[in-house]
Amino acid sequence: MKVFDCGHCGQRVFFDNLRCGNCGSALGFVPGEQAMVAFDVQPDGLWSRLGPEGPAQRPCQNYALENVCNWMVPADDPTPHCLSCRTTHIIPALGKPENRGYWSLLEQAKRRLFYTLLALKLPAPSKAADPQHGLWFQFLEDVSPQQRVLTGHDEGVITLNIAEADDARRESVRAAMHEPYRTLLGHFRHESGHYFWDRLVKDTSWIDEYRRLFGDERADYEEALKKHYATPLADWASNFISAYASSHPWEDWAECWAHYLHMVDGLDTAAAWGLGLTHPTNDGPPLKAEPVDPAAASIEPSLIAQWLPVSQFINAMNRSLGLHDSYPFVVLAPVVAKLDFIHRVVSAAGRGQVAMNFAPPPEAAAAPAETQPPAEPVTAELQPSETP
Repeated sequence: MKVFDCGHCGQRVFFDNLRCGNCGSALGFVPGEQAMVAFDVQPDGLWSRLGPEGPAQRPCQNYALENVCNWMVPADDPTPHCLSCRTTHIIPALGKPENRGYWSLLEQAKRRLFYTLLALKLPAPSKAADPQHGLWFQFLEDVSPQQRVLTGHDEGVITLNIAEADDARRESVRAAMHEPYRTLLGHFRHESGHYFWDRLVKDTSWIDEYRRLFGDERADYEEALKKHYATPLADWASNFISAYASSHPWEDWAECWAHYLHMVDGLDTAAAWGLGLTHPTNDGPPLKAEPVDPAAASIEPSLIAQWLPVSQFINAMNRSLGLHDSYPFVVLAPVVAKLDFIHRVVSAAGRGQVAMNFAPPPEAAAAPAETQPPAEPVTAELQPSETP
């Protein structure tokens, strides 16, 4: 992620900030500009830009009314929510005070996902805008031991158990499942991988190469998961990024997709901060961090020469602070080939060289854009029947 400055006073600000700590200006992220913009909020509620001029903006409804967002919407956009929030279909039941905090953390992680998708030029419209190919998130909680919410993806609907926003509960699950890594952002990236498999690979010219690298996704999914949990693949590390990736080709893709987004955002951040390593390897030359080039023919040079030493440095720093490794993974040649495939798919999609599965259905295409209903999230307590 890039480094942000306050447009009014030039002070360093961060992606989740609401106000500049130096001059007190209200801040809002403008997706179309990929920038944090400073605003003066008038008594009548009008947000006026401070600093460089640009298109008029207004705060997302979840910023203005709910305080769980800090993104802006073009002033002439009829949709009340920002690009990220308009994909939220069901929010947690707000009758419980702690659930508002969980909702805020969920939206915060989702905005980081959307930041990277925007940078990669990967569209993620809401189902209100594209019912057939769009995306919706539903944030649900367990209502009883018999009604457990499973995080997952189904036909463009991504469900997340809000317990994943509780650090202590998520860590207990991570330890119980013997997972080296489990984060809220990681969940969003992994589940978005399932969504984009449908959008970028399914029924496209990429499918044959995908099957050569990841396996045949037509294998029975439920049976594959049962086998994985009963008898996990002993030597998974030689061909997969994680044990779970070895369960089924769909999960292999989703795990690798998440790691590709980790690498893209991680190197973007390292480069934005001017990270340089004098001793990235025992006898190698100094390294200056560079972002992933979306036009590069292959991801392998960035992965080997950039990401591996940077991630090793981050892990070493974490150990010095008594923390777990931020990136506890080993990337071997078969995984490099899979990540390289994902890079080529994303790169071709971002350049418009390969059609993506986003065409609206005929009835939606025939209707004027302004007649499409806006996405209005509902609270989970209004739809108990939707809780798995």
